Amino acid sequence: MFGTKTKILVVKELLKGTKRFSELNRAIPCTQKVLTSNLRELEKDKIISRKVYAVVPPKVEYSLTEIGKTIEPIINLMNKWGAYYRNL
Repeated sequence: MFGTKTKILVVKELLKGTKRFSELNRAIPCTQKVLTSNLRELEKDKIISRKVYAVVPPKVEYSLTEIGKTIEPIINLMNKWGAYYRNL
């Protein structure tokens, strides 16, 4: 489910709160195509939810589902381990 770096970065960003596509695109170093693909897969896996507003220009927001929020302790442990490893 989290086989790509991009998916982990998306979840990490959404742990901070609901984000629009443009905010995710600025925060995550990848192409729009890669980001869109990863967002679709995370939505299919019920990790994130996508809310579309019927306005012009189109507005789309992404947030973590209740299932997606349960990954937070694991992400925090990965960050902690990464900091430990960098200091070796």
